[in-house]
Parts: sequence; C-alpha cells; structure tokens
Amino acid sequence: MIRKLAAAAFAFGGGLVCACAAMAGDPAAANTGAATEVATVPQMTAPVPAPVPAPLADSDGWRFQAATYGWLMSVSGSTTTHGQTVDTNASFIDLMQKSDSLIGFMAYLEADKGPVGVYADFVFTKMGFTTSQAAYRNPIAGLKLSATANAALTMQMFVMEVGGVYELARWNGGSGNATTLEAVGGFRYWNVNLAGTFDALITANTTRFNLSRSAGFALADSGTTQWVDPLVGLRLRHQLAPNQMITLRGDIGGFNLANSLSWQALAVYSYDWQFTGYQIAALLGFRALGVNYNTGSGATAFGLNEVFYGPVVGATVRF
Repeated sequence: MIRKLAAAAFAFGGGLVCACAAMAGDPAAANTGAATEVATVPQMTAPVPAPVPAPLADSDGWRFQAATYGWLMSVSGSTTTHGQTVDTNASFIDLMQKSDSLIGFMAYLEADKGPVGVYADFVFTKMGFTTSQAAYRNPIAGLKLSATANAALTMQMFVMEVGGVYELARWNGGSGNATTLEAVGGFRYWNVNLAGTFDALITANTTRFNLSRSAGFALADSGTTQWVDPLVGLRLRHQLAPNQMITLRGDIGGFNLANSLSWQALAVYSYDWQFTGYQIAALLGFRALGVNYNTGSGATAFGLNEVFYGPVVGATVRF
C-alpha cells in the first residue's frame, strides 16, 4: 500500500514539474519521464488566434490658431509724394495724443499639419502727423507743412503677408521644454496712400509739382501705391513650460527686385489657458517692420522709407 501511494505521488510530482517547465519554455525539462502522462491530457479549448493589429490613427492632425492684436506703433523715417519729402518721427503716445486719425486693425491666422504650415498676417493703420511730428525736408518758396489742417501728413497703410513655414529641427528637453526651428517663406503685399497738406501762399508754384490747390492749401496726394515683396526668414519657438512659449522671428524681403527692400523682427511671449478642445493665450511682445521703397522721379517721385516699431499686445485661440 505504501509503495502504491509513493508511486502515485511520484507520478503526480513529475507531471507538475513538466507542466511548469513547459510554461517556462524549458524544452529539456518538458521531456522528462512524465511526458507520457501530460501528452495524454485531452485539449479542452481551441487555440486563440493572434489579434490583427488595427491601423494606426493619424495622431498629427491639423492645428489652427487665430489671433487679434494691437501693435502700439511708433514711426521713424521719411515719406515722399509728388517729389515732396517729409521726415517723420513720432511715438505711439505722440500719435495718440496729437492725432485725430489714428486707427488700426491687426490679425494673424495659421494652420499647421505635421512639419508644414501656412499663415496670413494683416495690418491696417491710418496715422496723422502734425507739424511737431513731421518736418518738410525740401521746402520751396511759399510752401510749408500745414499747421492749421488736422494733419500735416496722413499715412494710410495696409500690409498683408501670406506664406508657409517648415520645421527644420526640433530639440526636446525635460519638464515639457522643447525648441523648434522653422524656415519661413512667402510674400508681403503693401498698399500705401500718402497725403501731405501744405499751407500755400499765392507765390507758391504748385503746378510744378502737380499739387492740387484749394482754399489756401496745397495737397500732395500719392494716390494708392502698391507692390509685393518676396520674403524669407527663420522662426524659433521655445516652449518654456506646457503653457508658456517664446517666439522669435526674423525675415528679409524685397531684395531690391522692385525698388524695395524690407525686413522684420519679432519677439513674443505667450501664456496659455487650456480648455476642452482649445486653448486661449495672451500675447505680449515687440515688433519692428522696416521698408525702403522708391519709385519715379521729380514730380512723380514716391518713397516710403520708414521703420514701424513698438509693443504688441493681443490674444489668440488655438484648436
């Protein structure tokens, strides 16, 4: 009796060892003397087929942002219309305090997918300069900038920029930090109207410069002058934290292909608030835009040689 119990225990132990070895992937242990007993156990369930992997979803979809901002613009440079050149130098505070024709609208749109994106930027402004902010460079007898009109010089300007961005490199850091370098390319469209108002004495020869004259005033109105600058540049974005970013951008355009050379520099800090499906960010930065455009000569000369610069304040929505 004792021998039978011992034999049964030995057979049970051997089967258990073989089963454990088989699960552990040890073929040598699986070929022990108890293999006969294990092999005689019937298969109770059908083998489960391997799952078919599902197609990968697009984890890098479109990203959009729309911003409206105020550019507290100061101006420094000169303008020329009908051969009359006026130097301008006015801060945003000067324009706010002394101009009754300061208006503006700015907006920015961008759409990105993967490393590629497209963007559009719009700037419209109308500024009036008084005689304390403008100086007549080439005075002629009997003609001087008006001290009685609402504005001695009025500048209306619309600038539209459209282009694309392409990610050149990305560096990922710890704690949500990341830096991205992108190439920028596109076109900058300018639409400018300059109107200089002069106090004209009877002795002033206004016909020589094709100036219109009425009620003691002479008006040098350029009409609408427009041109397009191609541009190239770089944009650097650094993610300080998941909700904070610094953006630096610089570009150069025109290349004197159409008597124009322009450039731009921009630095912006943004702070985001996350909501379900979208983000709202506050923007604060500084922008400078320079242009040197000249065409015509004599009475038909037109020129815009200005630097527009100042703080940028705005808000953007990303989704």
